[in-house]
Amino acid sequence: MTVQQESPGRAPQPRTDARGRVAELHATREAALRGPSDRATEAQHAKGKLTARERIELLLDAGSFNEVEQLRRHRAVGFGIEERRPHTDGVITGWGTVEGRTVFVYAHDFRIFGGALGEAHAEKIHKIMDMAIAAGAPLVSLNDGAGARIQEGVSALAGYGGIFRRNVRASGVIPQISVILGPCAGGSAYSPALTDFVFMVRGTSQMFITGPDVVRAVTGEDVTQERLGGADVHAELSGVCHFAYEDEWTCLGEVRYLLSLLPSNNQQDPPAPAATDPDDRYCDALLGLVPAEGKLPYDMRRVIEEIVDHGDFLEVHERWAPNILCGLARLGGQVVGIVANQPVSLAGVLDIRASEKAARFVRMCDAFNIPLLSLVDVPGFLPGVDQEHGGVIRHGAKLLYAYCEATVPRISLVLRKAYGGAYIVMDSRSIGADLSYAWPTNEIAVMGAEGAANVIFRREIAAADDPQATRDRMVKDYRSELMHPYYAAERGLVDDVIDPAETRSQLIRAFRMLRTKHADQPNRKHANTPL
Repeated sequence: MTVQQESPGRAPQPRTDARGRVAELHATREAALRGPSDRATEAQHAKGKLTARERIELLLDAGSFNEVEQLRRHRAVGFGIEERRPHTDGVITGWGTVEGRTVFVYAHDFRIFGGALGEAHAEKIHKIMDMAIAAGAPLVSLNDGAGARIQEGVSALAGYGGIFRRNVRASGVIPQISVILGPCAGGSAYSPALTDFVFMVRGTSQMFITGPDVVRAVTGEDVTQERLGGADVHAELSGVCHFAYEDEWTCLGEVRYLLSLLPSNNQQDPPAPAATDPDDRYCDALLGLVPAEGKLPYDMRRVIEEIVDHGDFLEVHERWAPNILCGLARLGGQVVGIVANQPVSLAGVLDIRASEKAARFVRMCDAFNIPLLSLVDVPGFLPGVDQEHGGVIRHGAKLLYAYCEATVPRISLVLRKAYGGAYIVMDSRSIGADLSYAWPTNEIAVMGAEGAANVIFRREIAAADDPQATRDRMVKDYRSELMHPYYAAERGLVDDVIDPAETRSQLIRAFRMLRTKHADQPNRKHANTPL
């Protein structure tokens, strides 16, 4: 505190003039910016973690951060907490810009109370969430906290309730992105689960409802925090994490990239900079990427990268349910969401996880005015007792429901096979796709020719002198009659059969035409989606 000079023998008194008060303000702000101590900062760095302010600096454009309630302090008493009342109360809130567009952010400061949430802490988060919703701008949370502040009891729990309620209120209105950069345990794990995207960092991020100690006490299982709820666990097994990276710098850089592909809110379209990749680029490589033989695998990512602008494809949930691909890219500068079967994983079948993954992605795109492109090469739903008992019917219905509900421009492209109910579910014309295209290698049918022949001509094959020869002939006849590339086009279920090399230009023209699409929704409180 700045003091004025006093005559000898008198105690120094605080300055009460404007300059003294301003100096006092600057000293207070400097202390708040510095944090609790150099030792606490060193401890954070020793764990391979950045401080909350360092993270915000990486996320936002340089010099754009405006802090809100920097001088907030808690009012709790009991258990000695009244003796520790640091400014910020362990969470930094405010707004700034990413590539010039407004973004709101809150970041837990693990150096203060371990980032634990108390009443004042929660009220700061509530305020910044309300501001984000009111301003119609994305909200990014940088999570690094030890859960509810035990000393504050039920007040801390009520604070979480306020966050969850606002997460739901903001859902489908503004993009919400959660970045897990440390522990995120107990009730605090539910907020990220309610947001649109979750990012994690390997080795330092953990999410779980009950920690290793509780698991050990209740079940006897001995597990580490990383094995219980680390980035790889949630990216590959649980599906909670959409993106996992090796370090915080890369992670926050990818958050910036994702924000560049999303609109600020549901009343706007995603940013569409002028395209530098020619619209009419001839994709000759596509003629050799997809084998005509339906049983041969290929990597659908290579097809996507050949079609989209500069081959840039931001894949979502890359390691979870890999038999279907979901991600964002640009076509002619316009952002599109891509859902594609992946033949190199389980032959690209739909199953429980793939249906859930794609359904959530379709709904996210529809909420934020992102057109949908479905690349179809699907042999059907995965058969098996586990799938049926696990509820593949209701989970598959989630994807069907998501497509039927979507009002954004929707284009489907059948690259090769499209069989049975899976063909319908993958945004066929019959459930509302605006345009449906197919390559000359397409086979659209109730099932493959071999299976169909076995059912339809079962008696003829059994009674034949040479069953195998008869079966081969019946398979050939069925394929030529009902599975030739133009069968669906002749019946108006495919709008056109296109040259694969012209796919990019055809899709860009189609999406531009659909840009002004308008679809009325029925008047209802809300839908009752499948479980």
